[in-house]
Amino acid sequence: MQVEKFSYDNKIVRNFAVATFTWSIVGLLVGVIAALQLIFPELNLIEQLTFGRLRPLHTNAVIFAFVGNGIFTGVYYSLQRLTKARMWNTTLSYIHFWGWQLIIVLAAVTLIFGITTGKEYAELEWPIDILIALVWVVFGLNMFGTILTRRERHLYVAIWFYIATWITVTMLHVVNSFELPVHLLKSYSLYAGVQDALVQWWYGHNAVAFFLTTPYLGLMYYFLPKAVNRPVYSYRLSIIHFWALIFLYIWAGPHHLLYTALPDWAQSLGTVFSVMLIAPSWGGMINGLLTLRGAWDKVRDDVVLKFFVVAVTAYGMATFEGPMLSIKSVNAISHYTDWTIAHVHVGALGWNGFLTFGVLFWLIPRIYQTTLFSRKLANAHFWIGTLGILFYAIPLYWGGLTQWSMLRQFTDEGVLKYPNFLETLNAIMPMYYMRAFGGTLYLVGAIIGVYNLVKTMQQGSLLANEDAEAAPLSSTHETHSSEHWHRWIERRPVQMLLLAFVMVAIGGIIEFLPTFLVQSNIPTIASVKPYTPLELEGRDLYIREGCYVCHSQMVRPFREEVARYGEYSKAGEFVYDHPFQWGSKRTGPDLAREGGRNPDSWHYNHMDDPRSTSPGSIMPAYPWMLDRDLDLSHTEGKIRAMTMLGVPYPKNYDKIALADLEKQAKSIQENLAKSGIKTSEKKEIIAMIAYLQRLGTDIKAEQTIAEK
Repeated sequence: MQVEKFSYDNKIVRNFAVATFTWSIVGLLVGVIAALQLIFPELNLIEQLTFGRLRPLHTNAVIFAFVGNGIFTGVYYSLQRLTKARMWNTTLSYIHFWGWQLIIVLAAVTLIFGITTGKEYAELEWPIDILIALVWVVFGLNMFGTILTRRERHLYVAIWFYIATWITVTMLHVVNSFELPVHLLKSYSLYAGVQDALVQWWYGHNAVAFFLTTPYLGLMYYFLPKAVNRPVYSYRLSIIHFWALIFLYIWAGPHHLLYTALPDWAQSLGTVFSVMLIAPSWGGMINGLLTLRGAWDKVRDDVVLKFFVVAVTAYGMATFEGPMLSIKSVNAISHYTDWTIAHVHVGALGWNGFLTFGVLFWLIPRIYQTTLFSRKLANAHFWIGTLGILFYAIPLYWGGLTQWSMLRQFTDEGVLKYPNFLETLNAIMPMYYMRAFGGTLYLVGAIIGVYNLVKTMQQGSLLANEDAEAAPLSSTHETHSSEHWHRWIERRPVQMLLLAFVMVAIGGIIEFLPTFLVQSNIPTIASVKPYTPLELEGRDLYIREGCYVCHSQMVRPFREEVARYGEYSKAGEFVYDHPFQWGSKRTGPDLAREGGRNPDSWHYNHMDDPRSTSPGSIMPAYPWMLDRDLDLSHTEGKIRAMTMLGVPYPKNYDKIALADLEKQAKSIQENLAKSGIKTSEKKEIIAMIAYLQRLGTDIKAEQTIAEK
């Protein structure tokens, strides 16, 4: 039999590994700072480091920098060995590596300067979105080139998950990133209101599914059996797990929008498929844990397996809790509270974080031809990190339930017992202290782990090109009639790619088409008008400062919410919102009906010093908005962009938009002057006040929905 000699590229694996543990410290450190800012508002030191800007930086750094590089580390290592082939093109490997790091740096810089689309996990502006697409295509070409030039006929289960990840993330990113540029650093979502919410959480939920889950399942299927030195428990279970998971997952996005203005049929569809997801998810967890059958003594002594066991267990916990949170009665409790934050971090810190460090502890010594520098440090990292997860999550579960309970309490007279949202927030501040402590513990553990990895690299020598040999694919072409039927698709990566695409596209198409094509699914309200130019500028400032990460604009049809905030929200209210601003967490009160509740002077003072108007508030101050002139250089372009998106401004309105803006700004400035506040009508604060005073004023409780 002919044997070919070749080598594996370990240098690219090393590069992604170093990027992984470097960005892990950055992402976790930003998270700890953000947690401390929720306790000590004075830590919002400067404009670029306020909570509203750091929170999206934290999520992007952890998801795309830490976990993203972790994915590529594991894929580049395992794919070469599973295909018995070197990466198809070394140049593409390094374009991918440096391109991804460039994206991360651009993301960090733009986010701290308030350059954002305002869509969670998709905050990056359109030039970076294009760069992401290009770099992702480079990765896909290199991956499929390697698969097509493989020397192993069958594709192992890990590769199935890599293929599904690539094609689905491509679809998610492209569809959610349709936006109309205003200029280089500003765009508006192509979708509006309910449609934008549906697309965003189809993307947002499945970014969790196909960036934080499926590639990591691929890594689990490769590295866990390698670490325990035995085959995966069940090949048949892995088949069921893979196909059922990728088909069901894509439908579940609407469960993020339960009790909102999204049509009920879409909410129910999301609930049904979310509940069904527990079966394939737990199938994967069971397959992973049962691979360890008979090897639990080894788990006690092997720190890598400890990380893997906790990771897979956290995956099981998160994928049980997710379907449970999709049940409407449970979601009514959890949504907009810290319960959801706890749930997300069990998955992020336990599943993604621990699996990543487990892979690094297994992989780095091998490519550096040495042993792990210190098992004691690795064990210290494990136990400190585990305690960090517990100290982080458990108090937030308690805090979420406590706040929900307080928010819905009425007195015997039928009025809210705690009408002020801040009363409920201040009651759970001890849980916020514990969360910050837990996050700090996890960060300390990660620092210990990174130190251990660096010392391991220093004591070894990188085997940049690892020699290998294997028979070419043509000499192993024989088939057997007794083989499992699934072997047919495993031998055909292109067909597997296309079949996976069909499986994941079905759910999105069925959910989108009725909402986009059937007018009656999004009833309009005659009294709802487009934003004035000043209000539009104020809305952009609201998005720039990240206000949406703490405030929702969605009153759900619950007795307590209507009593606290006003009439529940209707789909037709949001038809001109590009993007929607429904929010996913309330660290402050809902603002859907904020307009007219307080005078202009209150908003001015509140933005200058939140605690002067709201004792106990943990909101940052925004003094720069009082001093900085509003940038009007793009106002006309914004009006033209909105008109192109279907917002019904009068013909050629962009030509007179600035005159209308100045007139409204002057009116607000005069109102402030009557309250003893002297300021110029040209300041940013004037636009912010205009936007806040507009919220919820288009409809009255007694109004009915009228279709056009």
